[in-house]
Amino acid sequence: MAKAIVEVLPNTTHRLCLWHILQKFPKHLAHVYNKFPDFQRDFRHCIHETITTVEFEEEWASILVKYDLRENDWLQNLYIRREKWVPAYLRSTFCVGMSTTQRSESMNKFFKDYVRSSTMVSDFVHQYEAAIDARYFKEKEKDVRTKSTHAILKTPLKIEEETALIYTRKSFMIFQDELFDSLRYISRKLSKEGESKKYGVTPYGKDTPIYHVTLESGEDVATCTCHKWEFMGILCKHILCVFGKKGKLDRLPQHYVLERWTINAKSRPIADIPIPEGQVRVGLDELTMRKNKSMIQFYDIVELGSQSQEKHNHLTHALQKVHKELLALEDHVETQETHYSERGETCNDDQILRSQVVSNFSQTVQDPPRVPTKGRPKSLISKNPKETQTTKKRRCSICKNEGHNKNNCPSVREQCGSLRVLKSGSLRDCMP
Repeated sequence: MAKAIVEVLPNTTHRLCLWHILQKFPKHLAHVYNKFPDFQRDFRHCIHETITTVEFEEEWASILVKYDLRENDWLQNLYIRREKWVPAYLRSTFCVGMSTTQRSESMNKFFKDYVRSSTMVSDFVHQYEAAIDARYFKEKEKDVRTKSTHAILKTPLKIEEETALIYTRKSFMIFQDELFDSLRYISRKLSKEGESKKYGVTPYGKDTPIYHVTLESGEDVATCTCHKWEFMGILCKHILCVFGKKGKLDRLPQHYVLERWTINAKSRPIADIPIPEGQVRVGLDELTMRKNKSMIQFYDIVELGSQSQEKHNHLTHALQKVHKELLALEDHVETQETHYSERGETCNDDQILRSQVVSNFSQTVQDPPRVPTKGRPKSLISKNPKETQTTKKRRCSICKNEGHNKNNCPSVREQCGSLRVLKSGSLRDCMP
């Protein structure tokens, strides 16, 4: 994969999953984990808490000397590929904050609720559409919640109120945590070179760890040694701490607002997929955007209509009227489609086109040949003699016979029948 990625995708960054690599350390270094209780703490600090590559190199070398691992071949092989998995080497590359294969694993878990390895191809197409619809619905639900509710603010800063109206709710909560944590840090000016100024940011009351923030000319462009902005696309607490000292927390600079985290990320126009000449149809993305826009608008209308009984009655009457008008328009469209079909013209309905694609796909693509599972079939597996023994049959607790229990015991039914006869007769018939 590494050789192919370099040739086919030369402009991409090939990373190794940090989680899978860390899972192998207890297996290959079990003797070190058992002998030195402090090794896990020192190793975790070296991987996760080193800021720069120089710090990582120094701590890695000290760990090899301290725990006598300089001759370990597995560690040496892993160290050669350190630029593909060590966070200190990858902080300046935009990876949406991911350092593991979490996106692939989450999508696998998502689709397992809809398809299995035994799902037929024809069923897979329909289940895939159901999965995508569920994904779109969940996304719309979060969009409605973001636009129809107000975020809970933690600080009186104006920048927090402004970003709550720009970011989606999840992105805003990440930024809010960084902004709130910035109040626990202090910054001091270290040096000045030309028009750039360098600040040292440390936790309040501590001297380490120290993060270096550099302000360029204009003091609106900043870089931090933690590289959270470059790695995730959201400003870190250290830059916000310096901005706060400079009195620049009134607004977030526009060049620090990544469009993918904003509410209007999907509103920008996207170039349509090229289609054959003479064929016109409405794209699925455009249809989804219309539904999303209508749902958000309708949610606001429902909120207003539920405030009083008079508003509710007015909304109900208006919805009934609009419903009838839409049904009339639908009948008109169906009449036109029938007219077009009689003349041999094609219909541009998106649902009909989708059904045609599904039917054509089901006809052309067949199910793969079934491959027998490995191992001996269950019918040929030799069982232990104890497993083939017949189980002991249960007996009735009243008459001690097999084949029934006390709830349907025949002797109990006979006794109950004789009692009913005695109750129905007179005392003189029962007396001798």
